[in-house]
Amino acid sequence: MSLLTVGSVAFDAIETPFGKTDKIIGGAGTYIGLAASFYKNDQKIVSVVGEDFPKEMLESLEKRGIDLQGLQIKEGEKTFFWSGRYHNDMNSRDTLVTELNVLESFDPIIPDSYQGVDYLMLGNLSPQVQGLVIDRLVERPKLIAMDTMNFWMDIALEPLKETIAKVDILIINDEEARQLSGEYSLVKASKIIRAMGPKYLIIKKGEHGALLFHGDKVFFAPALPLEDVFDPTGAGDTFAGGFMGYLASTGDTSFDNMKRAMIHGSALASFCVEKFGTERLAAITKEDLDARIEEFVGLANFDMEYVID
Repeated sequence: MSLLTVGSVAFDAIETPFGKTDKIIGGAGTYIGLAASFYKNDQKIVSVVGEDFPKEMLESLEKRGIDLQGLQIKEGEKTFFWSGRYHNDMNSRDTLVTELNVLESFDPIIPDSYQGVDYLMLGNLSPQVQGLVIDRLVERPKLIAMDTMNFWMDIALEPLKETIAKVDILIINDEEARQLSGEYSLVKASKIIRAMGPKYLIIKKGEHGALLFHGDKVFFAPALPLEDVFDPTGAGDTFAGGFMGYLASTGDTSFDNMKRAMIHGSALASFCVEKFGTERLAAITKEDLDARIEEFVGLANFDMEYVID
């Protein structure tokens, strides 16, 4: 199956209680693409970088089976750059620098060879850009998933709602779900958000796992307790890439298969946080992933006799 990812390919500079980096490779599209590359799909990306982006990194993405025909390289311009500092709890952070650069005027051009894709993953970008991508696909994909953040809820709520109405799955965190819905209860929030259009809602809860809502069904995917957590940047995008990569590889969009996809996404995200940036994600093997998935299965696998006297 074919999977199209739309998202930033960028530079990050990160500081956590465990260290800091200079400028490294990041961006939602990068994390999603790397995670999804563990599944044998026809994978494509639409994004934009400046002429300062290293060619060897683009070559490494191509070696992972990612078609870069839809990645624009803007001569004389710079790649998107974000710098942030995480607090001691590793759940909250301060943005230090945001340089939009090429993203400021990004026009998502869909190559003719990308038409007819089966699955679409819209990484965190402006809802106007996300909506343009959907509108420019001649044939609607089998499944469209979308990520967003509270920034767009603050400055572009109406365009955001218009784009949300066009997708099948919305992937956000618990804070964003509460802001978008106006409800503290995530169960109530899920009902309000799904009434906006998406049939499925995934609410990420960081180190506390993730929830999948559909109709009256709820599934909880646990998070794996880890000895080392160096950098949570990109973990949510990695989750989304693993989730969509697995779904596309199976061609099965049932709720039961989405539960399996949640575990695949969570397993990949657990690797992502163990090193800074994409370092850990780029180094693991399919065997590493299979072993980590078995650990996740063991977290919630138990036998219980239930007897009522």
